[in-house]
Amino acid sequence: MKIGGRPYRTIWLAEDGWRVRIIDQTRLPFEFVCVDLATVEEAAHTIRAMLVRGAPLIGATAAYGMALAMRADPSDAHLASAQALLRATRPTAVNLMWALDEMLGQLTPVKPAERAALAYRHAAQISDNDVAQCRAIGEHGHHIIARLWASAQQQNPAIKVFNILTHCNAGWLATVDWGTALAPIYVAHDAGIPLHVWVDETRPRNQGASLTAFELKSHGVPHTVIADNTGGHLMQHDHVHMAIVGSDRTTANGDVCNKVGTYLKALAAHDNGIPFYVALPSTTIDWTLKSGRDIPIEERDAREVTHIAGRTAAGAMETVQIVPDGSKALNIGFDVTPARYVTGLITERGVCKASREGLVGLYPERTREAAE
Repeated sequence: MKIGGRPYRTIWLAEDGWRVRIIDQTRLPFEFVCVDLATVEEAAHTIRAMLVRGAPLIGATAAYGMALAMRADPSDAHLASAQALLRATRPTAVNLMWALDEMLGQLTPVKPAERAALAYRHAAQISDNDVAQCRAIGEHGHHIIARLWASAQQQNPAIKVFNILTHCNAGWLATVDWGTALAPIYVAHDAGIPLHVWVDETRPRNQGASLTAFELKSHGVPHTVIADNTGGHLMQHDHVHMAIVGSDRTTANGDVCNKVGTYLKALAAHDNGIPFYVALPSTTIDWTLKSGRDIPIEERDAREVTHIAGRTAAGAMETVQIVPDGSKALNIGFDVTPARYVTGLITERGVCKASREGLVGLYPERTREAAE
């Protein structure tokens, strides 16, 4: 994607060819700052403190974190400690564990002297594969949008715009490039479909208001930021034609874990007969879990709820408290949307029903795992 006319990925190598450069997403939308990572500890902090976030990007960052670790010390002991450090950073997004298992599978069999170069190559391959997967998701999702837009025009020839609701940020900033839920929107917009996106603010970290709005504005996609609880009202009054969200982990039966609040949007969409799609690469499918109830749900610092950051009229970045002194806060990071409320899953291989049968139909090589 482009920022100020310049193409960017969310993670890449610095000019020296070994340090890892990322966009500090905690500074967006008001400051565009790139940070260089030189150690596995810095990579772990970047994931834990959410300088990078989004399941696919977390996986790519973990892969490059392993490369940094092998450059510093390619021993068996450091290989094990590095993956343990990275694995402990965040519990919900399955791409993290998938990427670390991928790196271990490549690095463990080879001699320590060969590990650093191999780690950088494989981390780059993981990143490139993510870009290709998200681009394919964009194409498959574009076909859905085009079909629904044509249907909406048939039902109401006076309609001028196709309204899509999304939740959290599942765009370029959540992946290496293109995004998951936003990729179909970008492709459809570029193809000339007159889109408008309702952007949930996504409390408490406001990834919708800060990141999704930043992306859509940069790409020229019309959008409006709304309070998280506004979506149901808009659906009741025919102002939403479809909803599309991302996923941090999807289980073998099609249950979807995503940013907290997603479940409520799915319920509202179901009640109002609105298509509710989830876009995800296959790396986000956890074939070892048969139900969303088995997904570990991250609980984050209550301060993310009790405080909010923004820019003052003078241009300074400030964090302010928004609750009374002494009030407690609960900060659950994710919720699970049961498969029965999901119209379809959009993957790099196509679109399927949110079910074990649907997923195995796209990924027949996973039949045994899905059946166990």
